[in-house]
Amino acid sequence: MAKSILITGCSSGLGEDAARRLHARGWRVFATCRKPEDVARLKAEGLESFVLDVADPDSIAQGMAETLRRTGGTLDALFNNAGYGLPGAMEDVPPGALREIFETNVFGLHDLTCRAVAVMRAQGGHGRIVQHSSALGRMFLRWRGAYTASKHAVEGLADSLRLELRDTEIYVSILNTGPVTSKFRVNSIPGFETWIDWESSALADRYRTELIHHLYQDTGKAAFQLEPPAVTARLIHALEARRPRARYFITTATWIVEIARRVLPQRVFDWILAKA
Repeated sequence: MAKSILITGCSSGLGEDAARRLHARGWRVFATCRKPEDVARLKAEGLESFVLDVADPDSIAQGMAETLRRTGGTLDALFNNAGYGLPGAMEDVPPGALREIFETNVFGLHDLTCRAVAVMRAQGGHGRIVQHSSALGRMFLRWRGAYTASKHAVEGLADSLRLELRDTEIYVSILNTGPVTSKFRVNSIPGFETWIDWESSALADRYRTELIHHLYQDTGKAAFQLEPPAVTARLIHALEARRPRARYFITTATWIVEIARRVLPQRVFDWILAKA
């Protein structure tokens, strides 16, 4: 029988690419999305899809129940891909905005992960869990504090879970992606417009010169930017290798940052990131 995988955030970008390529490799893919219209489009393309909104606990419960109904109670893998960014200076991010981004990027991810672990333990203690983090799960940048905080939380949850599952064959891996082509920038605009009153900020001039142009206009490819298949290739290794890695650094930029954070004094590392 084909191995089964539940993927969140399949409406575009990395999740959509992963769903299609894993389906082509023979996996039984449950490609979930937040919006019914995206579900309908994926189903029309031949993928199994249904609604799962990781910001809604009821939707998470229903999504996992639907997965298990279709598989007869088993699940071989979970790829927690859904997430979004919220640009803005930390002093301008209200607590409600932080709660909202954590609901999707952290709490929903954790809820779905715990449900998957329970299923994997019940089926004999085997399975794969892959958490989509970021280079910003290992570093930090100006204007990205809310997203960075959420990804640091994902890293902590995943690393602790990996240690706690060492006596099983349930493997936990983290994908640390750098610049990859996606709708991430565009998808972050609604939250920015809802929560960040940048024109009243003490940093309003810096918003105008450093953030607004990049947020609202496509400024072309970033240095070392890759396409989604590069991420899917690492995901496939995490799912199919006999001994998957704990962490996958994806894109040259991510490797450079990881090496720099290990060898440079904090003051020097801060100076470099301030210039980014």
